Amino acid sequence: MTPFSQPKVLAFDVFGTVVDWHGGIVREVEALGLAVDANAFALAWRGGYRPAMQRVMRGEQGWTRIDDLHRQILDEILPRFGLQAMPEEQRHALNFAWHRLDPWPDVVAGLQRLKQRFILTTLSNGNLSLLVDLARHGGGLPWDCVLSAETFQRYKPDPATYLGVARLLDVQPAQVMLVAAHHDDLAAARACGLGTAYIERPLEFGASQIKDVSPQDGNDLHARSFLHLTELLGA
Repeated sequence: MTPFSQPKVLAFDVFGTVVDWHGGIVREVEALGLAVDANAFALAWRGGYRPAMQRVMRGEQGWTRIDDLHRQILDEILPRFGLQAMPEEQRHALNFAWHRLDPWPDVVAGLQRLKQRFILTTLSNGNLSLLVDLARHGGGLPWDCVLSAETFQRYKPDPATYLGVARLLDVQPAQVMLVAAHHDDLAAARACGLGTAYIERPLEFGASQIKDVSPQDGNDLHARSFLHLTELLGA
């Protein structure tokens, strides 16, 4: 990074990048005492996310918040695990497990350091209430702004999301850097003129499914953690 290319805004993907969705869902399923493989259940629930989102993006379903998509997916997978008789009250409570996910251990300290130099915002497909709950649950994640697909009524990777961050914060796209643990998200952001930083999260899908975190694009900053990112950005 050169001083000229330093961003003003860091926009963070949340699920997998900031919070450990797999560990959180496994913990909640185990706490309920459900007679299922909690790891498989978490992976199945998350596995329905992209197909559900694509139904909305293709116009087969109207705009739908992620909370509601999560509930649709939950209802779809319960019979696979022999849980079709789960009562409504329990389904509703379990669906809000996504609001109680813990941040990765490096996140809070890393964000606090980055906040001293950059504007920090979320850029997540999660809905606003979900992101606010995660920030409060995570020990006060120090966002300056909470932006969501709900803000733009578009899911990532629609360009309206990435360009919307620049528009709302009154900066040029090149002055925004997307920080994410997902190469496809970063590629879509780069196509819109944003800077990008990849964060290694090898355990995003749990210890049974270690993720390949090797560099895939020389245009990304590549950081082992949020604290490493502060070093790369001179924060």
